[in-house]
Amino acid sequence: MKIRIVNKSTHPLPAYETAHSAGMDLRAFTAGPVTLKPMERKLIPTGLYIELPEGYEAQVRPRSGLALKHGITVLNSPGTIDADYRGEIGVILINFSDNDFTINDGDRIAQMIVSEHARAELIESDSINNTERGEGGFGHSGRR
Repeated sequence: MKIRIVNKSTHPLPAYETAHSAGMDLRAFTAGPVTLKPMERKLIPTGLYIELPEGYEAQVRPRSGLALKHGITVLNSPGTIDADYRGEIGVILINFSDNDFTINDGDRIAQMIVSEHARAELIESDSINNTERGEGGFGHSGRR
């Protein structure tokens, strides 16, 4: 699949880092260092604009190394980029650590996955069919 992208940053286009990578790294495009204090969140620009085909979305997800080593994650994970959105891709990062964290221009801050999705038609009803699991959720696998 080919996706049109405008790159207003000074960084290379997002790319798959290995042959079997699902996501492409997104890089910060900032005028200088950006510091996130503990529990602070900021929208980090990327300088990227994409044109997704209808029926597809791009998901912005955390980078596992940032999350594990520094407590930095994508706040609205996964963030969804809809096919009709034409604005700049921004990444909402939050610092869950006890230490300040500095993001520099060009740092890899998140990953983007392009995924096909279905559109559902909701049909209002007075009831839905039951299953063996029923209403068990939030950690409940239906086992007794």
